[in-house]
Parts: sequence; structure tokens; C-alpha cells
Amino acid sequence: MSQTTSAAPVTLITGGATGIGAATVGQLLAAGHRVGVTGRDQQRLERFAAGIGAGRDVLLPVAADATDYASVSQAVDATVKEFGRLDAVIANAGFSTHDNLADGDPEQWREMLLVNVLGPAVLIKAALPELTRSGGRVVLIGSTAGIKNTPGNMYSVSKSALTSLAENARVLVTGAGVGVTLIAPGRVDTPFWSSHPGREVPAGPVLTPEQIAGAVLWALGQPAGVEVNTVVVRPTGQTHGRPIVSGRR
Repeated sequence: MSQTTSAAPVTLITGGATGIGAATVGQLLAAGHRVGVTGRDQQRLERFAAGIGAGRDVLLPVAADATDYASVSQAVDATVKEFGRLDAVIANAGFSTHDNLADGDPEQWREMLLVNVLGPAVLIKAALPELTRSGGRVVLIGSTAGIKNTPGNMYSVSKSALTSLAENARVLVTGAGVGVTLIAPGRVDTPFWSSHPGREVPAGPVLTPEQIAGAVLWALGQPAGVEVNTVVVRPTGQTHGRPIVSGRR
């Protein structure tokens, strides 16, 4: 590994093989980061890495369950072992059941709440010692659904909890020099639209995954001593809070 490469920042992102996550990985690599990327399927991660042409000197695919603390801790440890340190984590893994309190499936809610709320929490816990050493940053991918509630929507509940988690984490870690940013996108055109039968990208304005990735890179690129705490990004013309989504990011 060259001296230049060894000085490059190191970022770990969960759920990074598709949609917003994949776009963010691409922009991180282009900006000179070394990146650890997690997902549940190692083979899928390896295909993703091969598809973007990144070698192990800059991209480490690590299979991990985003809701399991031991699994996430192993991913943190693997990233630090491979690259020498950790400068940022991005909690991107998440999905929507696209239902509400009246007609939804509580078992699906359970998984969604674990992925969307517990997952970011265990990532912060697992990464905090390394981020404290590096004076690093945490980025949580939330949603406008967590900023503006919608009737009975359990996805909105989960993202509201994530919004609260971001501020709770910020208050906890700011004295240690660690920054926390919540990125709350509006409607984004990602592959999960086709992953759910009968769902399509809704008519109207949408963002691209690359635009959200740009917001993430902007937050990570703030100078030392400056942190942006909440970034709400809607496509021009989206009047409501909730991005109507179903499937994983």
C-alpha cells in the first residue's frame, strides 16, 4: 500500500451495494476514500465490487447483519484491520413495509424497526471507539418521512425514531469530537421500486441516488470543528414529507 493510499480516509457504509448506498460508495472512492461496505450476501457484495472495478486496496466487502451488534462489530474490526483506522460510518441499510397501523403486518414492522432503528444504533456503538480516536463522523440516512409524519405510517415511525437517534447520538459524542449528520431525502428513484410487486416510481419529481450521495460527501467533507447536523433534501416540487417507498435502499 502506498503512503498516499495509507493516508486516505476510511469509511464504512451499511447496505452499500445498491441504490443510495452504491452511489455513495462510488463517490467515496472517487473522492479518495477507502471503503468498507456491508450487506447480508457476501457474493452479492463481491459482484458489486467487481462491477465498479475497485480492488481490495480501496474497497472491502464484508457480509454483516446490520441489526446484529456482534456482526457489525466484526465488520468494523475487519475494516480497521484492513485499512488501519476508521474515519466515518454511514448507516444506509433500511427499508419500508409501505403500510400503516390499520392494514400492516406486525412481523414485517418488527424487521423494519430492527433494520431502520436498531441497525444505526449498533453501528454507532460498534464504531464509536475508533471514531473517537480519529475525530470521525457518523452519517445516518433518514427520510423526510422522519421529519413530517404521515397518517399511521410505520415507515414514518421508524424514520422519526432515527431522527431522534441522530440528535441523541450527537449530544452523546460531540464532546469526544465526533460529528453526527442526519441526511433526510425526499423521494428517490432507486431499484427498490421494482423489487415490490405492483410498485413503480410514482409520477412527479424524484431525486437520483447520486444526488443524495453528493449530500453525504458534502457532510463528510466539512472542515474539522464543523458538523452539519440535519440535511433535508427534496426534489423541487415535492410538497409532502413522505417518499412513497417499498423495498430496500
